[in-house]
Amino acid sequence: MDSKLIYIADDEINICNIIRSFLIKEGFKVEIFNDGHSILEAFNSRQADMLIVDIMMPEIDGYSLCSLIRKKSSVPIIIVSAKDTEADKIAGLTLGSDDYLTKPFSPMELIARIKSIFRRIALDKSSSKNDELINIFDISIDAHSKQASFNEKSIGLTGMEFSLFHYLAINKNRAVSRKELLDKVWGFEHNVETRATDDMIKRIRKKLSDSGSILKIHTVWGFGFKIEDKE
Repeated sequence: MDSKLIYIADDEINICNIIRSFLIKEGFKVEIFNDGHSILEAFNSRQADMLIVDIMMPEIDGYSLCSLIRKKSSVPIIIVSAKDTEADKIAGLTLGSDDYLTKPFSPMELIARIKSIFRRIALDKSSSKNDELINIFDISIDAHSKQASFNEKSIGLTGMEFSLFHYLAINKNRAVSRKELLDKVWGFEHNVETRATDDMIKRIRKKLSDSGSILKIHTVWGFGFKIEDKE
C-alpha cells in the first residue's frame, strides 16, 4: 500500500521539522509549509491524505484554511495550536477539523491521533458496504459519497458533520451519549469537557430544517442525542 502523504503548515520551522522527522520514521510521506497560502496552493495542485495545521500563520490562518479546504474536500485535518481555550477548540472542530492538539504536545501523541484517524477512515470504508445507503424519513444518507440529501439534493454537511450525523443514523432509535460521540466521531479517548457536539448538532439541525426535511435530532437531556425512524 502506498505511504500516506501528509502536509504540515506551521510558521515555527523547528516544530515542522520535528514533526516531519517523526512521521517519516513511521513511514509517512511529508511536505512542510510555513504559511496558509502555500499549503492551500499545494493542496489545490495535489491533494494530501491529511493536513496538520497551526492556527496562527501568516497570510491565511488555520481557521480560514480549514473553511477553505472543507468547501472542496473531506480530507482529515488536525489543528495543532498554542491556543488552548475551550472556545478555540470548539471553533476548530466546528469549522471542520477532525482533531485539535494543544502545544506543547508529544510527537508520539500526534502519531497516535494520526493513526487513529486513518484507522477510523479504513473502518468507515469497510463498514459502509453494509450500510452504504440509509433512508430515514425524507433524508438519504450515502456513506460512500459522504452526503446527506433531501429530494436528491445535498443538504451541505461538512465532513465532520456528516460523520456525526451518520453515526447517529446507524445507531437510530438508541440514545448516543456525548462521550460516545467524542470517542467515535472525533477519536478522543478520554473525557473532554467541550460543547463541540452540541454546537455541531445545532448546525446539522439548521441544515435539515433549511432543506425542508422533517427528520429531527432529539436531545436526550443530560446525556446525548438520538435519531428515531418513526414519528
